[in-house]
Amino acid sequence: MKINNCIAIALTALLFSCGDESPSKSPEQAITAEVAMNQLAERYVKLALLVGKHQDFYIDAYYGPSEWQQQAEKLPLTTLLVQADDLLTDINKATATAGEQLRKDMLVVQTRSVKAFIEQLNGKQFSFDQESMALYDAKSPNLTETDFDKALTELDSLLPGQGDLNPRLVDFKAQFVVPLDKLNEVFVAAIEESQQRTKANIKLPENESFTIEYVNDKPWSGYNWYKGNSYSLIQVNTDFPIQIDRAIDLASHEGYPGHHVFNSLMEQHLVNGKGWVEYSVYPLYSPLSLLAEGSANYGIQVAFNHHDRIAFEKNVLFPLAGLDASKVETYYQVEAILGKLTYAGNVAAKRYLDGQIDKQQAIDFLMKYALSSEEKSVQRIGFIERYRAYVINYNLGQDLVKDYVEFRSGDDDKKRWQVFADLLSNPKSASMMVVR
Repeated sequence: MKINNCIAIALTALLFSCGDESPSKSPEQAITAEVAMNQLAERYVKLALLVGKHQDFYIDAYYGPSEWQQQAEKLPLTTLLVQADDLLTDINKATATAGEQLRKDMLVVQTRSVKAFIEQLNGKQFSFDQESMALYDAKSPNLTETDFDKALTELDSLLPGQGDLNPRLVDFKAQFVVPLDKLNEVFVAAIEESQQRTKANIKLPENESFTIEYVNDKPWSGYNWYKGNSYSLIQVNTDFPIQIDRAIDLASHEGYPGHHVFNSLMEQHLVNGKGWVEYSVYPLYSPLSLLAEGSANYGIQVAFNHHDRIAFEKNVLFPLAGLDASKVETYYQVEAILGKLTYAGNVAAKRYLDGQIDKQQAIDFLMKYALSSEEKSVQRIGFIERYRAYVINYNLGQDLVKDYVEFRSGDDDKKRWQVFADLLSNPKSASMMVVR
C-alpha cells in the first residue's frame, strides 16, 4: 500500500511562499510592519489563552508573559469568536516584510484553527474530515479494509501459530516486553543515546534538560510537558506492557529529536531570538501539532537508521532488559508490516466519531486491522474520544514531514539533519509542507 500517493490535503486559498518575491521595503516600512506583526501576535496569544479557559487541556505549553495568563474573567465564546474574526481580518490586511511572510502565513493558519475550535466549543458540528482540516490544515487519506488486507496476509505468514492474528501477535510480542524493574534503566539508556545523536547534529541550548516520570491511568503511552527555558517533563505510561522497541520510540518522540527539541528550538530561535511571541503558546488542537507529532515520529528514523537501531538495541537495550536478542530481525520484520496498518486507527476514529459505527465496533475494528489487544484498543478509543481528529497528526504528520525533508535532502544523512532542524526552527503547516 503506497500511503503517500493517497494523502488528501486540501490546500487553503492562501498562496504560501517563503517571501522571496515580496517587494523590498524601506527601513521605516520594515519597522512599521514588524511592530504591526508583533501586535497581531500578542493578540493571538491572548486569544488562545482565553480559549484555554474553556477547555482544560487546550493550552499544551505556555512560556510567555505570566500576566497574560492571568487575564480577566472567562469571556463568552461568542465574544471570543468576534475577536478571532477581527484578528483574522487584521492579519490578512497586514503587510509582512520579506523575512516575515512565513510568520504571517502561519498566524493566519493558526488563527483559523483557534476560530474553528471556538466554533466547536460553541456547539458547531464538524465531520471528522472537516474537523481535521479546520484544526490541523490536513485530512487523512480515505482508506478501507482492502488497503490493510495485504499487510494482514503478510503477517499471517510471518507470525508463529495459526488462526486469529491478534492473539498470535500478542504472544509474539510478549517475548520482547521490558520488565518493569528494568524499564527505567532501559529508557534512560535509550534517551541518552537519542540525546547524544541529536546533539551531534543539532545545536541545542546549553541549559536544555528533562525529567522522566512513570505514570498510570492515562489515555496516551507517553507525553512531553514542555515547561519553557528548554526544560521538559517526560511522562511514560506503564498501564500496559512496554515492548523493547518502544524505548527508542518514546525516547526519540518525546525527547530527542522530538517534542523536547522542537519546543526548545522554537523557544530559542523564534521567541527569544526573533521576539515572535506567538510561539510562546502551543494550543494542542492546532496545525503546530501535526508538525510536532509528525516530526517526533519521523525523528526516530532521523536519529536511528535501521542498521544503527538494531545494533544499539541488540548490543545495549536487549541485555539491559534481560531479553533474548536472537529474534530481533524477525521482530523488526513484524514491526515494518505493522507500520502499514497505522492508518487503520484513523479509519476507526473517523467512522466512530462520524457515527458510522458504535464503540464496540470501533474496538473490534482496531483489534482486527490495527492488531492492538482488546485492552489496548479500549485505551485507544478513550484517546479518540478525548482528542478526536488529533489522531491524524501521528501518521499523516510523519508522512508529510518525511516527504518534505527527504525531497530536500535525498540520501544525504547530514543534509537530512539540516533540513529537519530548519523545519523545527521555522515551523510550517501541512499545506505548506506538501511536496508539489
